[in-house]
Amino acid sequence: MSSASPSAPLPADAPLAARLRPTTLAEFVGQRHLLGPERPLARLAATRRVASMILWGPPGTGKTTLAKILADAAGARWASLSAVLAGVRDVRAAIAEAEAHPDVPTVLFVDEAHRFNKAQQDAFLPHVERGTVVFVGATTENPSFEVNAALLSRTRVYVLRPLGAEELQQLVARALQRELAGMAIDADAQEQLIANADGDARRLLNALEIAAQLAEGTIRLQHVVDATGQRHRRFDKGGDAFYDQISALHKAVRGSAPDAALYWLARMLDGGCDPLYIARRVARIASEDVGLADPRSLQLALDAWDAYHRLGSPEGELAIAQAVAYLACVPKSNAVHAAFGAAQEFVRAHPSYEVPARLKNAPTRLMRSLGHGEGYRYAHAEADAYAAGERYLPDEMEDVAFYRPTERGLEGKIARRLATLRAKDRAAANKRPPG
Repeated sequence: MSSASPSAPLPADAPLAARLRPTTLAEFVGQRHLLGPERPLARLAATRRVASMILWGPPGTGKTTLAKILADAAGARWASLSAVLAGVRDVRAAIAEAEAHPDVPTVLFVDEAHRFNKAQQDAFLPHVERGTVVFVGATTENPSFEVNAALLSRTRVYVLRPLGAEELQQLVARALQRELAGMAIDADAQEQLIANADGDARRLLNALEIAAQLAEGTIRLQHVVDATGQRHRRFDKGGDAFYDQISALHKAVRGSAPDAALYWLARMLDGGCDPLYIARRVARIASEDVGLADPRSLQLALDAWDAYHRLGSPEGELAIAQAVAYLACVPKSNAVHAAFGAAQEFVRAHPSYEVPARLKNAPTRLMRSLGHGEGYRYAHAEADAYAAGERYLPDEMEDVAFYRPTERGLEGKIARRLATLRAKDRAAANKRPPG
Protein backbone atom coordinates (compact mmCIF):
# COMPACT_ATOMS: atom_id res chain seq x y z
CA MET A 1 0.00 0.00 0.00
CA SER A 2 1.19 3.51 -0.80
CA SER A 3 0.19 6.60 1.14
CA ALA A 4 2.72 9.01 -0.30
CA SER A 5 1.62 12.52 -1.08
CA PRO A 6 0.32 12.91 -4.65
CA SER A 7 2.74 15.76 -5.19
CA ALA A 8 5.91 14.21 -3.69
CA PRO A 9 9.08 15.41 -5.51
CA LEU A 10 10.51 13.14 -8.18
CA PRO A 11 14.17 12.18 -8.68
CA ALA A 12 15.92 13.82 -11.61
CA ASP A 13 16.22 10.53 -13.47
CA ALA A 14 12.51 9.72 -13.23
CA PRO A 15 10.86 8.76 -16.55
CA LEU A 16 9.71 11.62 -18.76
CA ALA A 17 6.06 10.64 -18.30
CA ALA A 18 6.44 10.94 -14.53
CA ARG A 19 8.27 14.28 -14.74
CA LEU A 20 5.52 15.71 -16.93
CA ARG A 21 2.66 14.37 -14.78
CA PRO A 22 0.27 17.29 -14.24
CA THR A 23 -0.61 18.39 -10.72
CA THR A 24 -3.61 20.59 -11.54
CA LEU A 25 -6.60 20.30 -13.83
CA ALA A 26 -5.30 23.30 -15.80
CA GLU A 27 -2.25 21.22 -16.80
CA PHE A 28 -4.23 18.08 -17.57
CA VAL A 29 -4.43 17.23 -21.29
CA GLY A 30 -7.53 15.54 -22.70
CA GLN A 31 -10.87 14.40 -21.29
CA ARG A 32 -12.60 17.71 -22.04
CA HIS A 33 -15.95 15.90 -21.83
CA LEU A 34 -15.25 15.48 -18.10
CA LEU A 35 -13.02 18.47 -17.36
CA GLY A 36 -14.27 21.23 -19.64
CA PRO A 37 -16.29 24.17 -18.29
CA GLU A 38 -19.26 22.98 -16.25
CA ARG A 39 -18.40 19.35 -16.90
CA PRO A 40 -18.85 16.88 -14.00
CA LEU A 41 -15.29 16.43 -12.71
CA ALA A 42 -14.44 20.09 -13.19
CA ARG A 43 -17.45 21.01 -11.05
CA LEU A 44 -16.42 18.46 -8.42
CA ALA A 45 -12.90 19.89 -8.21
CA ALA A 46 -14.26 23.44 -8.00
CA THR A 47 -16.28 22.54 -4.91
CA ARG A 48 -13.17 20.96 -3.31
CA ARG A 49 -14.98 17.66 -2.86
CA VAL A 50 -14.24 14.17 -4.06
CA ALA A 51 -16.78 11.36 -4.40
CA SER A 52 -16.50 7.61 -4.88
CA MET A 53 -16.02 6.89 -8.55
CA ILE A 54 -14.56 4.53 -11.13
CA LEU A 55 -12.42 5.94 -13.92
CA TRP A 56 -12.75 3.61 -16.89
CA GLY A 57 -10.59 4.00 -19.97
CA PRO A 58 -7.70 2.59 -22.01
CA PRO A 59 -4.09 2.83 -20.81
CA GLY A 60 -2.36 6.20 -20.90
CA THR A 61 -5.48 8.36 -20.60
CA GLY A 62 -4.63 9.79 -17.18
CA LYS A 63 -6.79 7.79 -14.77
CA THR A 64 -4.28 7.74 -11.88
CA THR A 65 -3.19 11.32 -12.46
CA LEU A 66 -6.75 12.58 -12.54
CA ALA A 67 -7.58 10.75 -9.31
CA LYS A 68 -4.58 12.35 -7.59
CA ILE A 69 -5.49 15.81 -8.80
CA LEU A 70 -9.05 15.44 -7.52
CA ALA A 71 -7.79 14.18 -4.16
CA ASP A 72 -5.39 17.13 -3.87
CA ALA A 73 -8.13 19.59 -4.81
CA ALA A 74 -10.29 18.22 -1.99
CA GLY A 75 -7.42 18.31 0.53
CA ALA A 76 -7.77 14.55 1.04
CA ARG A 77 -5.26 12.00 2.25
CA TRP A 78 -4.06 9.68 -0.48
CA ALA A 79 -3.75 5.92 -0.12
CA SER A 80 -3.39 3.53 -3.01
CA LEU A 81 -3.64 -0.19 -3.58
CA SER A 82 -3.00 -2.41 -6.57
CA ALA A 83 -5.87 -4.86 -6.97
CA VAL A 84 -3.35 -7.32 -8.43
CA LEU A 85 -0.97 -7.25 -5.46
CA ALA A 86 -3.14 -6.33 -2.47
CA GLY A 87 -5.10 -8.76 -0.33
CA VAL A 88 -7.85 -8.36 2.26
CA ARG A 89 -5.19 -7.59 4.90
CA ASP A 90 -4.00 -4.61 2.84
CA VAL A 91 -7.55 -3.35 2.48
CA ARG A 92 -8.05 -3.55 6.26
CA ALA A 93 -4.75 -1.75 6.88
CA ALA A 94 -5.81 1.08 4.58
CA ILE A 95 -9.15 1.33 6.38
CA ALA A 96 -7.40 1.44 9.77
CA GLU A 97 -5.19 4.31 8.55
CA ALA A 98 -8.27 6.21 7.39
CA GLU A 99 -10.01 5.63 10.74
CA ALA A 100 -6.95 7.04 12.50
CA HIS A 101 -7.48 10.35 10.64
CA PRO A 102 -11.23 10.96 11.00
CA ASP A 103 -10.96 14.72 10.44
CA VAL A 104 -9.47 14.39 6.95
CA PRO A 105 -11.16 12.56 4.06
CA THR A 106 -9.13 9.63 2.71
CA VAL A 107 -9.14 8.77 -0.96
CA LEU A 108 -8.37 5.08 -1.34
CA PHE A 109 -7.28 4.62 -4.91
CA VAL A 110 -7.46 1.10 -6.33
CA ASP A 111 -5.49 0.56 -9.52
CA GLU A 112 -6.66 -2.16 -11.92
CA ALA A 113 -9.95 -2.27 -10.03
CA HIS A 114 -11.31 -4.87 -12.47
CA ARG A 115 -9.03 -7.37 -10.68
CA PHE A 116 -10.45 -6.56 -7.26
CA ASN A 117 -11.77 -9.96 -6.16
CA LYS A 118 -15.00 -10.60 -4.29
CA ALA A 119 -13.31 -10.98 -0.88
CA GLN A 120 -11.54 -7.64 -1.34
CA GLN A 121 -14.74 -5.95 -2.45
CA ASP A 122 -16.72 -7.38 0.47
CA ALA A 123 -14.08 -6.17 2.94
CA PHE A 124 -14.14 -2.76 1.32
CA LEU A 125 -17.85 -2.08 0.83
CA PRO A 126 -19.05 -1.29 4.41
CA HIS A 127 -16.36 1.37 4.80
CA VAL A 128 -17.36 3.02 1.53
CA GLU A 129 -20.97 3.01 2.71
CA ARG A 130 -20.01 4.63 6.04
CA GLY A 131 -17.80 7.20 4.35
CA THR A 132 -14.62 6.03 6.08
CA VAL A 133 -12.91 6.15 2.71
CA VAL A 134 -13.71 7.59 -0.68
CA PHE A 135 -13.21 4.84 -3.23
CA VAL A 136 -11.64 5.81 -6.55
CA GLY A 137 -10.96 2.91 -8.88
CA ALA A 138 -9.09 2.87 -12.19
CA THR A 139 -9.87 0.19 -14.74
CA THR A 140 -9.34 -0.64 -18.38
CA GLU A 141 -12.22 -3.14 -18.28
CA ASN A 142 -15.97 -2.65 -18.26
CA PRO A 143 -16.80 -2.25 -14.55
CA SER A 144 -20.33 -3.54 -15.05
CA PHE A 145 -18.80 -6.99 -15.62
CA GLU A 146 -15.98 -6.86 -13.06
CA VAL A 147 -17.25 -4.85 -10.05
CA ASN A 148 -20.03 -6.23 -7.90
CA ALA A 149 -23.40 -4.52 -8.09
CA ALA A 150 -23.38 -3.28 -4.49
CA LEU A 151 -20.08 -1.43 -4.90
CA LEU A 152 -20.95 -0.25 -8.40
CA SER A 153 -24.23 1.25 -7.14
CA ARG A 154 -22.26 3.43 -4.69
CA THR A 155 -19.94 4.89 -7.30
CA ARG A 156 -20.16 6.96 -10.43
CA VAL A 157 -18.47 5.64 -13.54
CA TYR A 158 -16.62 8.15 -15.71
CA VAL A 159 -15.35 7.02 -19.12
CA LEU A 160 -11.98 8.37 -20.24
CA ARG A 161 -11.22 8.49 -23.95
CA PRO A 162 -8.01 7.91 -25.91
CA LEU A 163 -6.17 11.16 -26.55
CA GLY A 164 -6.58 12.71 -29.97
CA ALA A 165 -3.76 13.80 -32.29
CA GLU A 166 -3.95 17.46 -31.22
CA GLU A 167 -3.77 16.51 -27.55
CA LEU A 168 -0.77 14.28 -28.17
CA GLN A 169 0.91 17.10 -30.12
CA GLN A 170 0.35 19.31 -27.09
CA LEU A 171 2.18 16.78 -24.91
CA VAL A 172 5.10 16.60 -27.34
CA ALA A 173 5.41 20.39 -27.32
CA ARG A 174 5.28 20.48 -23.52
CA ALA A 175 7.94 17.78 -23.22
CA LEU A 176 10.29 19.60 -25.61
CA GLN A 177 9.80 22.87 -23.79
CA ARG A 178 10.07 21.67 -20.20
CA GLU A 179 12.20 18.55 -20.11
CA LEU A 180 13.99 18.16 -23.45
CA ALA A 181 15.44 21.64 -23.85
CA GLY A 182 17.47 22.06 -27.02
CA MET A 183 15.71 19.15 -28.79
CA ALA A 184 13.48 19.49 -31.85
CA ILE A 185 11.38 17.01 -33.78
CA ASP A 186 10.63 17.02 -37.48
CA ALA A 187 7.12 16.67 -38.85
CA ASP A 188 7.45 13.07 -40.10
CA ALA A 189 8.89 11.93 -36.80
CA GLN A 190 6.11 13.59 -34.81
CA GLU A 191 3.44 12.13 -37.07
CA GLN A 192 4.89 8.63 -36.62
CA LEU A 193 5.27 9.12 -32.87
CA ILE A 194 1.62 10.13 -32.54
CA ALA A 195 0.43 7.29 -34.77
CA ASN A 196 2.38 4.76 -32.72
CA ALA A 197 1.02 6.15 -29.45
CA ASP A 198 -2.52 5.23 -30.54
CA GLY A 199 -4.12 7.61 -28.02
CA ASP A 200 -1.85 6.57 -25.10
CA ALA A 201 0.00 9.51 -23.49
CA ARG A 202 2.38 7.28 -21.51
CA ARG A 203 3.37 5.35 -24.62
CA LEU A 204 3.93 8.63 -26.48
CA LEU A 205 6.21 10.08 -23.80
CA ASN A 206 8.17 6.89 -23.26
CA ALA A 207 8.88 6.64 -26.99
CA LEU A 208 9.73 10.33 -27.20
CA GLU A 209 12.23 9.99 -24.36
CA ILE A 210 13.99 7.06 -26.03
CA ALA A 211 13.98 8.79 -29.43
CA ALA A 212 15.53 11.90 -27.81
CA GLN A 213 18.31 9.77 -26.34
CA LEU A 214 19.05 8.41 -29.82
CA ALA A 215 19.00 11.79 -31.53
CA GLU A 216 21.43 14.68 -31.62
CA GLY A 217 19.52 17.94 -31.66
CA THR A 218 16.62 16.89 -33.90
CA ILE A 219 14.47 13.80 -33.55
CA ARG A 220 13.92 12.30 -36.98
CA LEU A 221 11.69 9.54 -38.31
CA GLN A 222 14.32 6.82 -37.97
CA HIS A 223 14.86 7.72 -34.31
CA VAL A 224 11.14 7.18 -33.66
CA VAL A 225 11.14 3.89 -35.57
CA ASP A 226 14.16 2.69 -33.60
CA ALA A 227 12.58 3.83 -30.33
CA THR A 228 9.20 2.23 -30.82
CA GLY A 229 10.05 -1.01 -32.61
CA GLN A 230 7.00 -2.95 -33.75
CA ARG A 231 3.75 -1.06 -33.38
CA HIS A 232 1.09 -2.55 -31.16
CA ARG A 233 -2.38 -1.13 -31.41
CA ARG A 234 -4.67 -0.63 -28.45
CA PHE A 235 -6.08 -4.14 -28.24
CA ASP A 236 -6.55 -6.31 -25.16
CA LYS A 237 -7.12 -9.89 -26.28
CA GLY A 238 -9.40 -10.56 -23.32
CA GLY A 239 -10.93 -7.14 -22.79
CA ASP A 240 -13.43 -4.69 -24.13
CA ALA A 241 -11.36 -3.58 -27.15
CA PHE A 242 -11.30 -7.19 -28.29
CA TYR A 243 -15.06 -7.70 -28.06
CA ASP A 244 -15.87 -4.23 -29.38
CA GLN A 245 -13.79 -4.81 -32.51
CA ILE A 246 -15.13 -8.28 -33.27
CA SER A 247 -18.61 -6.81 -32.76
CA ALA A 248 -17.80 -4.04 -35.24
CA LEU A 249 -16.49 -6.60 -37.77
CA HIS A 250 -19.62 -8.73 -37.39
CA LYS A 251 -21.94 -5.74 -37.77
CA ALA A 252 -20.07 -4.43 -40.80
CA VAL A 253 -20.49 -7.80 -42.55
CA ARG A 254 -24.16 -7.94 -41.54
CA GLY A 255 -24.58 -4.39 -42.84
CA SER A 256 -23.09 -5.30 -46.27
CA ALA A 257 -20.15 -2.91 -45.81
CA PRO A 258 -17.09 -4.74 -47.18
CA ASP A 259 -14.69 -1.81 -46.73
CA ALA A 260 -15.61 -1.39 -43.07
CA ALA A 261 -15.45 -5.16 -42.55
CA LEU A 262 -11.95 -5.31 -44.00
CA TYR A 263 -10.91 -2.34 -41.88
CA TRP A 264 -11.98 -4.06 -38.64
CA LEU A 265 -10.37 -7.29 -39.77
CA ALA A 266 -7.10 -5.45 -40.36
CA ARG A 267 -7.40 -3.70 -36.99
CA MET A 268 -7.84 -6.98 -35.15
CA LEU A 269 -4.94 -8.65 -36.94
CA ASP A 270 -2.77 -5.57 -36.38
CA GLY A 271 -3.61 -5.75 -32.68
CA GLY A 272 -2.47 -9.34 -32.40
CA CYS A 273 -5.76 -11.22 -32.55
CA ASP A 274 -5.43 -14.92 -33.35
CA PRO A 275 -6.56 -15.30 -36.99
CA LEU A 276 -8.12 -18.66 -36.13
CA TYR A 277 -10.46 -16.91 -33.68
CA ILE A 278 -11.56 -14.59 -36.49
CA ALA A 279 -11.99 -17.57 -38.84
CA ARG A 280 -14.32 -19.22 -36.32
CA ARG A 281 -16.35 -16.05 -36.02
CA VAL A 282 -16.56 -15.67 -39.81
CA ALA A 283 -17.97 -19.20 -40.06
CA ARG A 284 -20.55 -18.26 -37.44
CA ILE A 285 -21.46 -15.10 -39.37
CA ALA A 286 -21.95 -17.17 -42.52
CA SER A 287 -24.72 -19.17 -40.83
CA GLU A 288 -26.15 -16.44 -38.63
CA ASP A 289 -26.37 -13.52 -41.03
CA VAL A 290 -26.11 -14.93 -44.56
CA GLY A 291 -27.72 -18.30 -44.09
CA LEU A 292 -29.67 -19.73 -47.00
CA ALA A 293 -29.62 -16.45 -48.89
CA ASP A 294 -26.21 -17.71 -50.08
CA PRO A 295 -25.29 -21.18 -48.75
CA ARG A 296 -21.88 -20.91 -50.45
CA SER A 297 -20.87 -18.45 -47.74
CA LEU A 298 -20.47 -21.12 -45.10
CA GLN A 299 -18.34 -23.27 -47.39
CA LEU A 300 -16.16 -20.29 -48.29
CA ALA A 301 -15.74 -19.45 -44.59
CA LEU A 302 -14.74 -23.04 -43.84
CA ASP A 303 -12.36 -23.05 -46.80
CA ALA A 304 -10.72 -19.87 -45.48
CA TRP A 305 -10.37 -21.45 -42.03
CA ASP A 306 -8.75 -24.51 -43.60
CA ALA A 307 -6.50 -22.35 -45.80
CA TYR A 308 -5.16 -20.55 -42.75
CA HIS A 309 -4.44 -23.89 -41.08
CA ARG A 310 -2.50 -24.95 -44.18
CA LEU A 311 -0.70 -21.67 -44.95
CA GLY A 312 -0.31 -19.93 -41.61
CA SER A 313 0.39 -16.22 -41.31
CA PRO A 314 0.51 -13.95 -43.22
CA GLU A 315 -0.55 -15.87 -46.37
CA GLY A 316 -3.57 -17.50 -44.75
CA GLU A 317 -4.93 -14.15 -43.58
CA LEU A 318 -5.74 -13.28 -47.19
CA ALA A 319 -8.14 -16.23 -47.37
CA ILE A 320 -9.93 -14.94 -44.27
CA ALA A 321 -10.09 -11.49 -45.85
CA GLN A 322 -11.60 -13.03 -49.00
CA ALA A 323 -14.29 -14.73 -46.94
CA VAL A 324 -15.02 -11.53 -44.99
CA ALA A 325 -15.36 -9.49 -48.19
CA TYR A 326 -17.59 -12.12 -49.81
CA LEU A 327 -19.89 -12.39 -46.81
CA ALA A 328 -20.20 -8.62 -46.67
CA CYS A 329 -21.22 -8.42 -50.35
CA VAL A 330 -23.79 -11.21 -50.71
CA PRO A 331 -27.52 -11.11 -49.81
CA LYS A 332 -28.29 -11.57 -46.12
CA SER A 333 -30.81 -13.62 -44.19
CA ASN A 334 -31.05 -14.49 -40.52
CA ALA A 335 -34.14 -16.63 -41.12
CA VAL A 336 -32.43 -19.92 -40.22
CA HIS A 337 -30.85 -18.35 -37.13
CA ALA A 338 -34.24 -17.03 -36.01
CA ALA A 339 -35.99 -20.30 -36.84
CA PHE A 340 -33.50 -22.40 -34.91
CA GLY A 341 -33.80 -20.09 -31.89
CA ALA A 342 -37.59 -20.28 -32.03
CA ALA A 343 -37.49 -24.08 -32.29
CA GLN A 344 -35.16 -24.31 -29.29
CA GLU A 345 -37.41 -22.04 -27.26
CA PHE A 346 -40.48 -24.08 -28.24
CA VAL A 347 -38.81 -27.34 -27.21
CA ARG A 348 -37.80 -25.90 -23.82
CA ALA A 349 -41.36 -24.71 -23.17
CA HIS A 350 -43.30 -27.87 -24.19
CA PRO A 351 -43.39 -31.55 -23.23
CA SER A 352 -41.28 -34.17 -24.99
CA TYR A 353 -43.89 -35.40 -27.44
CA GLU A 354 -43.71 -38.98 -28.72
CA VAL A 355 -42.38 -39.61 -32.21
CA PRO A 356 -45.39 -40.70 -34.34
CA ALA A 357 -45.30 -44.44 -35.04
CA ARG A 358 -45.19 -43.89 -38.81
CA LEU A 359 -41.95 -41.89 -38.44
CA LYS A 360 -40.19 -44.34 -36.14
CA ASN A 361 -37.27 -46.44 -37.31
CA ALA A 362 -38.18 -50.05 -38.10
CA PRO A 363 -35.03 -52.11 -38.79
CA THR A 364 -36.25 -55.25 -36.97
CA ARG A 365 -39.27 -57.58 -37.16
CA LEU A 366 -40.21 -56.71 -33.56
CA MET A 367 -40.27 -52.99 -34.34
CA ARG A 368 -42.39 -53.57 -37.42
CA SER A 369 -44.79 -55.73 -35.37
CA LEU A 370 -45.18 -52.80 -32.98
CA GLY A 371 -46.32 -50.60 -35.85
CA HIS A 372 -43.09 -48.68 -36.33
CA GLY A 373 -43.03 -47.16 -39.79
CA GLU A 374 -46.58 -48.26 -40.57
CA GLY A 375 -48.33 -45.77 -42.84
CA TYR A 376 -45.16 -43.87 -43.66
CA ARG A 377 -45.24 -42.38 -47.15
CA TYR A 378 -41.93 -42.54 -48.99
CA ALA A 379 -41.63 -39.13 -50.64
CA HIS A 380 -39.53 -40.33 -53.58
CA ALA A 381 -42.31 -42.67 -54.61
CA GLU A 382 -44.82 -39.83 -55.00
CA ALA A 383 -45.30 -37.10 -57.58
CA ASP A 384 -42.58 -34.48 -57.52
CA ALA A 385 -40.95 -36.50 -54.71
CA TYR A 386 -43.33 -34.89 -52.26
CA ALA A 387 -45.91 -36.60 -50.03
CA ALA A 388 -48.53 -33.86 -50.07
CA GLY A 389 -50.45 -33.57 -46.83
CA GLU A 390 -48.06 -35.70 -44.76
CA ARG A 391 -47.11 -34.36 -41.28
CA TYR A 392 -43.73 -34.81 -39.68
CA LEU A 393 -44.42 -33.16 -36.33
CA PRO A 394 -45.69 -35.02 -33.26
CA ASP A 395 -49.41 -35.74 -33.57
CA GLU A 396 -50.12 -33.76 -30.38
CA MET A 397 -48.56 -30.60 -31.81
CA GLU A 398 -50.28 -27.95 -33.85
CA ASP A 399 -48.56 -26.93 -37.06
CA VAL A 400 -45.84 -24.34 -36.47
CA ALA A 401 -43.81 -22.11 -38.77
CA PHE A 402 -40.36 -21.56 -37.29
CA TYR A 403 -38.62 -20.95 -40.60
CA ARG A 404 -39.84 -17.93 -42.53
CA PRO A 405 -37.57 -17.51 -45.57
CA THR A 406 -36.89 -14.08 -46.97
CA GLU A 407 -37.02 -13.11 -50.64
CA ARG A 408 -33.27 -12.37 -50.72
CA GLY A 409 -30.79 -14.39 -52.78
CA LEU A 410 -31.32 -18.13 -53.06
CA GLU A 411 -33.72 -17.96 -50.14
CA GLY A 412 -36.23 -16.26 -52.42
CA LYS A 413 -36.35 -19.45 -54.50
CA ILE A 414 -36.67 -21.51 -51.33
CA ALA A 415 -39.57 -19.34 -50.20
CA ARG A 416 -41.39 -19.84 -53.50
CA ARG A 417 -40.83 -23.61 -53.43
CA LEU A 418 -42.12 -23.90 -49.87
CA ALA A 419 -45.17 -21.83 -50.80
CA THR A 420 -45.89 -24.28 -53.63
CA LEU A 421 -45.53 -27.28 -51.32
CA ARG A 422 -47.82 -25.74 -48.69
CA ALA A 423 -50.42 -25.20 -51.40
CA LYS A 424 -50.19 -28.91 -52.26
CA ASP A 425 -50.68 -29.76 -48.58
CA ARG A 426 -53.81 -27.67 -48.44
CA ALA A 427 -55.15 -29.25 -51.62
CA ALA A 428 -54.46 -32.75 -50.23
CA ALA A 429 -56.24 -31.87 -47.00
CA ASN A 430 -59.32 -30.71 -48.93
CA LYS A 431 -59.48 -34.05 -50.79
CA ARG A 432 -59.49 -36.15 -47.60
CA PRO A 433 -62.84 -37.64 -46.68
CA PRO A 434 -64.28 -36.09 -43.51
CA GLY A 435 -63.51 -37.86 -40.20
